[in-house]
Amino acid sequence: MSNDSPTVRDTAPPPAHRVADPGPLGLAAFAMTTFALSVSNADIWGPAASAALALALVYGGAAQVFAGMWEFARRNTFGALAFTSYGAFWIAYYVLVKFVMPGVAKADAPTVVGVFLLGWTIFTAYMLISTFRLSVVLVAVFALLAVTFVLLTIGNFQSMTGLVKAGGWFGIATAAAAWYASFAGVTNETFGKVVLPIGALNR
Repeated sequence: MSNDSPTVRDTAPPPAHRVADPGPLGLAAFAMTTFALSVSNADIWGPAASAALALALVYGGAAQVFAGMWEFARRNTFGALAFTSYGAFWIAYYVLVKFVMPGVAKADAPTVVGVFLLGWTIFTAYMLISTFRLSVVLVAVFALLAVTFVLLTIGNFQSMTGLVKAGGWFGIATAAAAWYASFAGVTNETFGKVVLPIGALNR
């Protein structure tokens, strides 16, 4: 066989995805858990923090990690990293609230929470850069999330309830954008056409 002859690998059609698009699941899990915690941070419904804690372990946590694993199977590096990481964020949040914070001195609590949030602020900031090659909707989700984390990080470090409350409002906006992205993903996939635009950007 000459070097110019096509091989089986050259002529075979690209493999079909073995799993459905996990994006709408991951985004919905992220949105719902973010919403529950944010309405508490914004001081709209304070007891919603308990709902957020339950969601953090199961939906925001486990469901997002599963979505991330399925994104690995689809070779979507951004989706795999984002969903797995934010799923781990929510599980870590559950662990922090339920097991770590009860043993932390009151004077040290702002630093503990602030450092926890600072790491996620940094992660979100560089993930935001990648969204500029994906879609306008994802840019909105990650930009709003970045602002949310900045406000919550500073607010917790400095014990400034006003900034935490502002972070709650930006978190609600983040949840709304993520819900829209999830809605668009499942609707467009189901109808087989663009029903809800996401503003796809050139790769």
